Amino acid sequence: MNLPSPNRQRLLMILAGAAVLLLVLDSAVLTPLTKGWQSRSAEIAKLQKNVTEGRGMIERATHTQATWAEMQAQALPKEAAKAEQDLISAFDRWSRASNIELGSIKPQWKRGTTARYSQLECRVDATGSLATLTRFLFEVEKSALALRVDSVELTSRDDLGQKLSLGLLVSGLRFAPLEGKP
Repeated sequence: MNLPSPNRQRLLMILAGAAVLLLVLDSAVLTPLTKGWQSRSAEIAKLQKNVTEGRGMIERATHTQATWAEMQAQALPKEAAKAEQDLISAFDRWSRASNIELGSIKPQWKRGTTARYSQLECRVDATGSLATLTRFLFEVEKSALALRVDSVELTSRDDLGQKLSLGLLVSGLRFAPLEGKP
């Protein structure tokens, strides 16, 4: 089918115009709408996830509050001297239970990142066999006190490795600010 030249040119111009119009519609309307739709879908998915997590937190609220109350009850006493005495007595009790020799206990108070708490950092040096030192570390870890083991150093004191030296750094939590100068 041969169209006369003017009709053919007009048809080609209409087709070219339609193609340009479709390109403009795609880049000016369809692409932004699609991107907007995708970003809204992602935002909706994120919000649905947040709602689900929030509902889970609400369901666990009583358990979380009970755990927090237990943690507060296990913290060191608010009086600094009593807190130090309790921790030193605990180390003495644990050393006797595990049959190790305590070399030294050096407590030092540290400020918390906020004024709501402070930490009693305690450096403990002890000697014993691998079994007794392991038992001592177990006693420290299972303690009801709010303690965190920051570092453990084991070194051999003899050639056979039968007598070991333990360097332990432990932090205890106290829900009271550190007294004295800031």
